[in-house]
Amino acid sequence: MSGGPGESPGSWERWRHFLSPPAAGVHRQVLLASLGFFIGYQLVKRAEYVHAKVDRELFEYIRHHPVDFQSPTEKKRIGQLLEDFQPIR
Repeated sequence: MSGGPGESPGSWERWRHFLSPPAAGVHRQVLLASLGFFIGYQLVKRAEYVHAKVDRELFEYIRHHPVDFQSPTEKKRIGQLLEDFQPIR
């Protein structure tokens, strides 16, 4: 069975050792991990852009309509906001 190039008696043993089960598929794992990192990075970048755009639009609206966003003159205390406690029993 040693007829073609690369088919010397020891060639299969070399390749079998090179493609051992623990090492098989490592290139796919590295490829998919880097692909996942790239896709995740792009998704985070896009989400930050969208949130920054919404923030910019809201702050611009607040800047143009300051009357709608005035703070009250005096703050209410928590006791004024909550109803009196009435026990059931």
